[in-house]
Amino acid sequence: MLSWAVTIACNVVLPFVTYNQLTEAGWSDFSALVASGVWPVVDMVVYLIWHRRVDEFAVLTLIFLVLTLAVSAVGPHSARLLLVKDSLITGLFGVVCLISLAAPRPLMFYLGRKFGTDGSTSGIAQWNGLWRHESFRRSMTRITMVWGLGYVVEAIARVGLSYALSTGAMVAVNSVLAYGVPALLIAWTITYSKRARAQGRAQAAAAAVEQPAAAS
Repeated sequence: MLSWAVTIACNVVLPFVTYNQLTEAGWSDFSALVASGVWPVVDMVVYLIWHRRVDEFAVLTLIFLVLTLAVSAVGPHSARLLLVKDSLITGLFGVVCLISLAAPRPLMFYLGRKFGTDGSTSGIAQWNGLWRHESFRRSMTRITMVWGLGYVVEAIARVGLSYALSTGAMVAVNSVLAYGVPALLIAWTITYSKRARAQGRAQAAAAAVEQPAAAS
């Protein structure tokens, strides 16, 4: 619980509070983003000292921050492009998910290890050991693919809507998409994971019954 509290505070709460406080104090968006990016670094240092390894969630937060800074720094500062800036970031995240499918292990395997274990050596070892099961590998691949496609589609839709709707209407749509898309993806992931676990237990039970029969 303490590890989770530090992670949430440094990667969600403190960057948000820091950014809002600094922009209200007159800082530019870019400078406030740079300053708020110190907190994920703090989380990485604390996690490294505590667990002797790098926290994947903090790394992902830093990746999002770097992408946001890049878009903010080099992109034209028109109202419409500012509205679609977040979709460019999430779209790039979707692309990263899809690219990771070609890696030895997809991106959601590492995020799942972060959220699906307690961070202990035994918990991580147990999670890593699941990779030997074909059904687990298939599940991680499918989850990564759905998240990647989901965010790519979301980015394309948001860019299109930003030029089809008025600025005021798009601000409201942005708020809905910012929370609605991840909520739908998380709900689907939980439902799919429960179903996959149930199927895995059923297959294991069937295999246990078949082995004695085969021996006889």
